[in-house]
Amino acid sequence: MESVLRPLIVIGGSVVVTLLAGWAVDLLLRRADSRHHETPLWGLLRRCRPPLQVVIITALLRGSYRQTKIDWVWEHRAGIGQALSLVLIGASAWLVVRAAATVVEASYARYATSTRDPARVRRVRTQVTLIQRVVIAVVTVVAIAAMLLTFPPMRGVGTSMLASAGLLGIVAGVAAQSTLGNLFAGLQIAFGDMVRIGDTVVVDGEWGTIDEITLTFLAVRTWDERRITMPVSYFTSQPFENWSRGGVQMTGTVFFHLDHSAPVAAMRKKLRDILGDIAAWDGRDWSLAVTDTTPSTIQVRAVVTAKDADDIWTVRCAVREQLIGWLRDHHPYALPRIATSPAALPPGEQWAELTGARSRPSRNGTSSPADPAPRTGRG
Repeated sequence: MESVLRPLIVIGGSVVVTLLAGWAVDLLLRRADSRHHETPLWGLLRRCRPPLQVVIITALLRGSYRQTKIDWVWEHRAGIGQALSLVLIGASAWLVVRAAATVVEASYARYATSTRDPARVRRVRTQVTLIQRVVIAVVTVVAIAAMLLTFPPMRGVGTSMLASAGLLGIVAGVAAQSTLGNLFAGLQIAFGDMVRIGDTVVVDGEWGTIDEITLTFLAVRTWDERRITMPVSYFTSQPFENWSRGGVQMTGTVFFHLDHSAPVAAMRKKLRDILGDIAAWDGRDWSLAVTDTTPSTIQVRAVVTAKDADDIWTVRCAVREQLIGWLRDHHPYALPRIATSPAALPPGEQWAELTGARSRPSRNGTSSPADPAPRTGRG
């Protein structure tokens, strides 16, 4: 009878104590969360209940499994104790990682709700994400090292390895130079505020948004939903455009290559009408001017503004599409053309204004255009 009751008391008691401890902790956290609505930490800490219960029951069994007085347990007590020790170390690491992630997430959520500056929110998000990854990496390494040290042969290996730690450190440093460089580059990005999650960047000719930052790589999500993965060391050694630095407001340009007879003044008025119908234009500024000329065309630049990178792209596309359509329908002579093709001339009055010619009365009393300008050149 004792051989049956003793294991039930040891194992059942451990389970009961674990369930009671988890219920009590969860009850305290719920009460704290109901009293402090402004702090999401107490509610998020309830996620730590599973690893906490695993730690409690493993610790209880680790200290009392020999009291079961079961023959096969006593025969394999060393292996069972080793297994319980490994589970206890792993559960403790799980609990630490879960608690650290909860604290970091709660801090970020509270900061995000109290700050209206999206740039600062993205900066804090980048920092807390990398801090969380560093904590996970450190806890994982320490847990693995603690598990290995529970094996007696590994203790001797560790002692012998300490004698050659200097040489191994040099070899490891040379072998992992790229990895360590990316690691320090990730920390530099996080705390140097070079780039943040959510920033709009142009990298290697690709326009996109920072989607993820880790200790070794950085993912850029392009406008067509592609993911470009780059080492973080690239952003500390190569120049790149960050359109989100110094504010999110953007100024964009639209270039037109037109014929010399293009009605620039009419285009300027039409641009103002077009911008008035575009909701993405923020109304801060606009302009249209001739910025360059060639023997066959002129370059007309339209400048528009918007509140962020997405809206500036929308405004530029809309202005380009509508102005080209307006020129095609009302002023086809202004579009660039090949010199050997027949040209579409503007109406007579507009042609007179462009060439400076004046009408003169004819013999029958009607007005007729002036003589064309004399031909120049040989032949």
